[in-house]
Amino acid sequence: MLHSMTGFARVEDTSELGDLVWEVRSVNHRYLDISFRLPEEFRRLELSLRKHLQARFTRGKIDCAFRYRFTDVQSAALELNRPLLDCLLVQIQQLNEKLSAPAPVRASDVLAWPGVVQSAERDMQAFHAACTRLFEKAVDQLADTRSAEGARIEAILLDKCAEVRSIVTAVRNRYPQVLASVREKLQQRAGELLHELDPVRLEQELVFLAQKLDIMEELDRLQSHLDEMASIFASREVSGRRLDFLIQEFHREANTLSSKSADLETTRAAVDLKVLIEQMREQVQNVE
Repeated sequence: MLHSMTGFARVEDTSELGDLVWEVRSVNHRYLDISFRLPEEFRRLELSLRKHLQARFTRGKIDCAFRYRFTDVQSAALELNRPLLDCLLVQIQQLNEKLSAPAPVRASDVLAWPGVVQSAERDMQAFHAACTRLFEKAVDQLADTRSAEGARIEAILLDKCAEVRSIVTAVRNRYPQVLASVREKLQQRAGELLHELDPVRLEQELVFLAQKLDIMEELDRLQSHLDEMASIFASREVSGRRLDFLIQEFHREANTLSSKSADLETTRAAVDLKVLIEQMREQVQNVE
């Protein structure tokens, strides 16, 4: 089963604590790249939230944004950071002693200093727990959307693989006819050049030409790559990088098939293969 790297989740929760909203979005990336936008009061949660994502996903650029609003009761539940306040007052007093005409310091100026006024610790602990629970719910939703997108991609790839199999089978079945046609043309041309043709020399040339035009190995490898893709689809392992490698191998065999082509139909088949493989590559870029 394939999983996409693209997805989006938005979850909300309203309780006696307040309103909480998580938005988590994921796009393609070679590796796992996680970024958080958290209010300062929730910054301490980032490490544990990051570990939770790392346990669920291996690739993708994931942006996580959290917003909250206290209820009126929670907004009123504030307290002074006494150690910071005492330290700040001492510093203000020492500074005033060195100034000839110090300006009066208002209480509002002191309260505006970062960290002097803070939410009650007990309430923030409850808020942190609610934030974490809601984040886990958002991650579950993101995983569901990535799985659904992965299923859509897998269906597209299965259709493309079926078309590739059809082309490989058609080229394989037609190959004896192509060789016979080449043999006939070579005999006809040799007959036009020489009245008496050495059958042994002609046969040697035909064998050499058949080896040069032999595409069975490329067809066998294409078939093997298709079987490998079917195995990947059936597994539950993260498979994006394996698919990337397989697509490169598909391209290599299609290019060789094109270079060995001895007739127009095989050349057209090779071109059709390249088009299908490129379409598969575009889809594989989205797979985790």
